Amino acid sequence: MESDLLHTEKILADRKTFFLDLKQNSRGMVVKITEDVGGNRDTIMVPAEILGDFIAALSDIKDTADSH
Repeated sequence: MESDLLHTEKILADRKTFFLDLKQNSRGMVVKITEDVGGNRDTIMVPAEILGDFIAALSDIKDTADSH
């Protein structure tokens, strides 16, 4: 499955590095979120069409965390 990288962001947090990559392939666009901790990587894929819902949920979680 060939894919093209359209945009990437990198977030450093303590010993962790997060990579957020917007990719496009023949099936559409997806955000690949990778957590790297000392060379061990875990990845999730979020379809671009649900990014709004994903970001809204993260925003709600941030609001709750900020209030504690």
